[in-house]
Amino acid sequence: MLDRYTSIFKIPELRTRIFFTLGIFLVYRIGGHVPVPGIDAAALGEFFNQNAGTLFGLYDMFVGGAFQRATVFALGIMPYISASIIFQLLGTVVPYFQKLQKEGEEGRKKITQLTRYGTVVIAALQAGGASIFLTRLVAPSGAQIVLNPGFGFNFLTMITLAAGTTMIMWLGEQITERGIGNGISLLIFVGIIDRFPYAVMEEIQMVQAGNRHILTDVFFVVLLFVVTMAVVAITQGMRKIPVQYAKRVVGRKIYGGQSTHIPLRVNTAGVMPIIFAQSIMFIPSSVAMMLPEGGFRDALQIYFDTNSAMYMLFYFTIIVFFTYFYTAIVLNPIELADNMKKQGGFIPGIRPGKHTSEFIDNVLSRVTFPGAVFLGLVAIVPSIILTQFTVSWTFASFYGGTSILIIVGVGLDTLQQVESHLVMRHYDGLMTSGRLRGRRRM
Repeated sequence: MLDRYTSIFKIPELRTRIFFTLGIFLVYRIGGHVPVPGIDAAALGEFFNQNAGTLFGLYDMFVGGAFQRATVFALGIMPYISASIIFQLLGTVVPYFQKLQKEGEEGRKKITQLTRYGTVVIAALQAGGASIFLTRLVAPSGAQIVLNPGFGFNFLTMITLAAGTTMIMWLGEQITERGIGNGISLLIFVGIIDRFPYAVMEEIQMVQAGNRHILTDVFFVVLLFVVTMAVVAITQGMRKIPVQYAKRVVGRKIYGGQSTHIPLRVNTAGVMPIIFAQSIMFIPSSVAMMLPEGGFRDALQIYFDTNSAMYMLFYFTIIVFFTYFYTAIVLNPIELADNMKKQGGFIPGIRPGKHTSEFIDNVLSRVTFPGAVFLGLVAIVPSIILTQFTVSWTFASFYGGTSILIIVGVGLDTLQQVESHLVMRHYDGLMTSGRLRGRRRM
């Protein structure tokens, strides 16, 4: 097995790509520790420690703690993801963007360019809102977050954070073009992994202090292994629908006649349903922080507390809904059936056209159901752990939700690209049986 991994560095191109990617990671982590001028980092950290389970804690998780430290990369890559989702949704309802999606490489380049512009606009708006928000924050100890509030601070913060997001977007594109793996996904992956050693150290300190039994941590290790194995199985799982293409005679050549399949993944929507659901579920608790003490604020904090049964049930239901919703957006059975009909393809035993689209839709609905239920269960695992054990939110988040799905999905996708380079250069792959199948990218 060790020989298989050492063979990675025997290929000059692959070795260069890996070292280039690691270099970008280093730049990204350095930028995640350069603070924005005029902010009391200790007071801001105190505020975030008290509000780890809110929308701010979710945002901070994606940027590897940069938001909590108020660094130049505080906004992370989230504005780019927001812009990508917006243009993806526009592609389903706006004819202009539908036309761009069908124009092949040129259309994708145009959408990519528009996404970049959209990222800058969203980053500037979010940076401006973040600067105003920071000036109004007060730490639990009563200390002011911003040392010298005013127009100068707001303007400087907006320019700094927007420029930081733009640079992260450029770093991600450089990884995709000159490194290994999908750059944007890898930067999110690094931001999440960055917090894992700190969470482990907290657990070790609790065991050393006698506050946690060693068998409890053994249980955590086994649980992490089981959850990761289940996520890998669901991520790789798919239903293959056989497709047969009729033979066509063009001039003196015969085209078609081959058999293939349509891969319908169990988790077609990926991590997006949990991201959407978390954003919605964290809004009440985030709004409650800004309300005066009283009945309405107390009600929001009770019913939308991450440890309450009501929260878990509502969270699970929203994830199932968004899984079907997002799957319907990214995979259109009618369009898929029309493309098959134009190319002379058909599913054995099913008539082309309407019957084919209905068949694909029925199969997709049945295949999506276990994936939606699994996503809902994985999402509430951190809340269950928080309810049953005395652990931090950072530690519990690695047992479910977006963290484990992104780590597994990005890891599989990157390994699949490394595998392709090895096989292309006549080296044995990393796996002895079968081949890794990459996930569907966000």
